[in-house]
Amino acid sequence: MTVEEFKLPDVGEGVAEGELVSWLVAPGDRVEEDQPVAEVETDKALVEVPSSYDGTVEELFVDEGDMVPVGDVIISFRIDEDGDGGATAEAEAEPEPEADAGDEPAPDATADADDGTTSEPDTPSGRTFAPPSARRLARELGVDVGAVDGSGPGGRVTEADVRAHAEGGGSADAGGADDGPEPRPAPTDTGSTGRKSAVSKRGDSSDGASATAAGAPEPAGRETTLATPATRKVARERGVDLDDVPTDETRDGEAFVTVDAVNAYADALESPSEPEPATVDADTAPATVDADTAPDATAATDAAVSAEGDETVPYRGVRRTIGKQMERSKYTAPHVTHHDTAAVDALVEAREELKPKAEAEGVKLTYMPFVMKAIVAGLKEYPYLNSELREDDEEIVLKGDYNLGIAVATDAGLMVPVVEDVDEKGLFELADEVNDLAARARERKLKPAEMKGGTFSITNFGAIGGEYATPIINYPETAILGLGAIEERPVVREGDGGDSEVVPAPTLPLSLSIDHRVVDGAVAAEFANTVMEHLETPLLLLNE
Repeated sequence: MTVEEFKLPDVGEGVAEGELVSWLVAPGDRVEEDQPVAEVETDKALVEVPSSYDGTVEELFVDEGDMVPVGDVIISFRIDEDGDGGATAEAEAEPEPEADAGDEPAPDATADADDGTTSEPDTPSGRTFAPPSARRLARELGVDVGAVDGSGPGGRVTEADVRAHAEGGGSADAGGADDGPEPRPAPTDTGSTGRKSAVSKRGDSSDGASATAAGAPEPAGRETTLATPATRKVARERGVDLDDVPTDETRDGEAFVTVDAVNAYADALESPSEPEPATVDADTAPATVDADTAPDATAATDAAVSAEGDETVPYRGVRRTIGKQMERSKYTAPHVTHHDTAAVDALVEAREELKPKAEAEGVKLTYMPFVMKAIVAGLKEYPYLNSELREDDEEIVLKGDYNLGIAVATDAGLMVPVVEDVDEKGLFELADEVNDLAARARERKLKPAEMKGGTFSITNFGAIGGEYATPIINYPETAILGLGAIEERPVVREGDGGDSEVVPAPTLPLSLSIDHRVVDGAVAAEFANTVMEHLETPLLLLNE
């Protein structure tokens, strides 16, 4: 038997690091080659990392939430000489007989590397996806995790599923998971969704114990405590019982202990002669107590944080990439935004006439394909809006392709999948491709290549009720068009008698941002006029 270390592979083009969002396996689990073992978020997408071995998980070297450089060891596997991983030491010494179809799987006798308890039975498939915390809870409750129906993404088993199974109620409600992902303002504790939160709310639990008058903290004495493998390792090294470490942080309703909390508790046990007040806050803390490094379970620190109501959300992954891209664009390209409004009653009628035919072909027809075709008409006439300024070479590249990026709001931030060769595709083909890309963007299933090569971008803030905006250019492109909501607004029209009159009509507000180093304001206005002309007279789109 050998132990093989597995390094984080290159999970994307040019990706140097990734955040290990969640483990899909735990020590003692059997895995097969190509089986996903972890979810990693890069600056481009959320990807599953497959195993390169058939074997048994030996050790996890990275905590959930850690940033890991490509090439760092994240996990190790026990591999038999014949390539198969042994589940237990006993299995190596005395092979088990083949099981009949009616036999129940034998329990795995491997002791858990973290807490010394016996792990749950191997599942028949060996492919049960559950985080270490859910597997640990299953062991504590005597539940076979392989028999639990998972309600998390991809059927992943959550701690709530384990509890529900133990109580005889089946799997927990996934909270509308079948409805598809919805954008959310920031990561929060999702409870039964299976995705760990990057935000830890404090002051919401009374499990943490205050320091005693003698200076030593009271043991919490819990029956169940969740912690990462690294935290349990520190606890063993410092001779601390995790169930005694005070904490107010929770995961899926159970107490969650961090490395800092373990160290702080151990430090307090080693020097009990130094008294601490029962309640500590930033104003009354003694000079020997640092408010930032005090034990997580100190009641006063919790109260102070709770009173402030602040939460800390990691700035990394896709969100950090978006921020850097926006910063680069805004501080590199001098932005100018041109606003205008198109009266689109003819466009509304044209779409209504085409919708039944589109539905018959299984296509949901929106206004976006019409706008894309109108933009291509404008780009052909004013190619400087379909260009890239290469500062180092001191040249402007007028692009020959018409690849339009469509901004899509996701729970991780704004994704911009690219529809290539818009000039060569029909309305229904564009509608089908846009719908597919947008759906996969929200599900975080886009490939990095599908977000590259854009020559012009579109952002539809009107979908959530906006009217005008000042979009930031998707650098190094030189222009972006923002779409407002199509609504009835007052429009001046010529009446039957030749007099002008104000009438309600559906209008589409447009916000065009340009790189003023490349595009002049007059050219931007002429481009906008061409786009509006094609939107107001949809028959012109037949030429595109």
